[in-house]
Amino acid sequence: MSNAPVPPHLSRRAVLGSSAAAGLALTAAPAFARRPGRKAVVLGGGMAGLTAAHELIERGYRVTVFEPSAWGGKARSIPVPGTARGGRRNLPGEHGFRFFPGFYHHVPNSMRRIPFGKGTVGDHLAAATTGKFLRANGRADGFVFGIGPDPEQLLTPEGLRRYLMDTLRGSTVPPHELVWFVERLLVFLTSCDERRMGQWEHRSWWDFIGASTRSKEYQTVLASGLTGSLVAARADLASTRTIGNMGEAFVLNMLNRGNDGELDRVLDLPTNEAWINPWMKHLRQLGVRFVRGQALERYVVKGGRIEAAVLRSASGKRKRVEADWFVSAMPVERARETLTAPVLKRAPSLRHLDKLRPDWMVGIQYFLTERVDLAHGHISFIDAPWALTALTQAQFWGGRNLPKDYGDGKVKDILSVDISNWDAPGIVYGKPAKRCTPQQIATETLAQIRAHDTAGAKLPDRIFHSWFLDPGVKWNPRTRRNSNATPLLINTVGSWQHRPEAVTEIPNLFMSGDFVRTDIDLATMEGANESARAAVNGILEEHGSKAERVQTFTLYNPPEFEPLKAIDRQLYRAGLPNALDLPLL
Repeated sequence: MSNAPVPPHLSRRAVLGSSAAAGLALTAAPAFARRPGRKAVVLGGGMAGLTAAHELIERGYRVTVFEPSAWGGKARSIPVPGTARGGRRNLPGEHGFRFFPGFYHHVPNSMRRIPFGKGTVGDHLAAATTGKFLRANGRADGFVFGIGPDPEQLLTPEGLRRYLMDTLRGSTVPPHELVWFVERLLVFLTSCDERRMGQWEHRSWWDFIGASTRSKEYQTVLASGLTGSLVAARADLASTRTIGNMGEAFVLNMLNRGNDGELDRVLDLPTNEAWINPWMKHLRQLGVRFVRGQALERYVVKGGRIEAAVLRSASGKRKRVEADWFVSAMPVERARETLTAPVLKRAPSLRHLDKLRPDWMVGIQYFLTERVDLAHGHISFIDAPWALTALTQAQFWGGRNLPKDYGDGKVKDILSVDISNWDAPGIVYGKPAKRCTPQQIATETLAQIRAHDTAGAKLPDRIFHSWFLDPGVKWNPRTRRNSNATPLLINTVGSWQHRPEAVTEIPNLFMSGDFVRTDIDLATMEGANESARAAVNGILEEHGSKAERVQTFTLYNPPEFEPLKAIDRQLYRAGLPNALDLPLL
């Protein structure tokens, strides 16, 4: 067994278990008695797959990436077919706008290792300096986060209490409810890791902050609005641990503690141009082989290991691909379809993937004939039933002239919108987005945006050129419902126990994707990237490789709160509540 250190985020039990399983396989299967070689197959060409390929090829492995449909997955740009005129490119659509908070470390690290132009892809991250929380029906716009004169003073309960109260005081939430909300935040921030996992992982954020017994404004602004805007999660479904961890990361980012860069960053070009295309070019130059149009159907298990992967083309033609190492880099709803009984028998940690819940968060772009000044950053429409967030993109794309480079020459800006709640009735048709036609979705989304006074005044009919809805959403006129080929995993209460580690019990099978256990613990590009790094570290460990382990990062843990967390650890072990945890009033 290798004496190499266990890479971060891989438990020693998982690594030792994999090594032991490998030993048994070598004994039981003469076909695998030789030392495994360096041929690796990556199954999926999205964020996790490209990351795994990058780390493997740099460490001397021979890598082939198979992808059934589109390189880049949900992170890619989606050119709008048939919109190019006069030698221009098709208009740039997206699955949803890209967002790179400053507490992301894995994705920026990968970006800075991809050559692009005279520098790297990382040079094309641009700071979005002003986020806005807009209100509808004449209500004053929501809060704006900023930092006081001495951020260090905020890293105490009293300092944070003052800061959060000052920040949120401008909202329409009753003052006594603001006090309660801030106190709940402080309970989480002073909770030890054992309590976060043992107690808060099993309680919804909605329940933790007492939303059901508070006013409608409390529920709209703080419970649903703030949660959906910052984390793109539903407060009634997501665990307190997940939401609280992300809230803590945002606050610490604003204090410039443990951050990689500015609080809010976006790319200064369409995603494919700034990132995915340069990345694939770089990987090809390093020797990665890319094969499109091939989807994993099943694994072939022999002697306790994966002997081969059976792939199927769109026409139904199958082929068998053998390798030494296999990295699954598919979304959870696809990955679990490939896990046959022989795989699950040998990798019981994968049996619970069917308990993980994907949901819909899909983007729509509105192409505009005039530039629009809404905010130099992301915009949250607090009163939108469909939980809308948006970004105007032209202001950040300094390397592109929209009317010169794209479409028919008339488009000067793009309002890119994410729809996060597809189950709530809308304000125009009274139906959830899942039951609206594409045209109704476009009409309804725009109506909800315009209902927010600041935005409505700046979005007259005359500036709308066209719109583009993510093609993963398909309307079925017979059932009068939509399907979605690209859902997103959501972190539901207690779901951590059902999520796998990157290292499985099958020695040469590794999992990656936003559903795998990671420190970021949220379905994001960052989580997918982190999981792929853990998978590659698992391969290096199992292979006994002397190559440098892949760098991984953890969310910043402020030392100022450690004494309070140490006290809470003793309270939790004694079965007592957090010292700041007052009875629900």
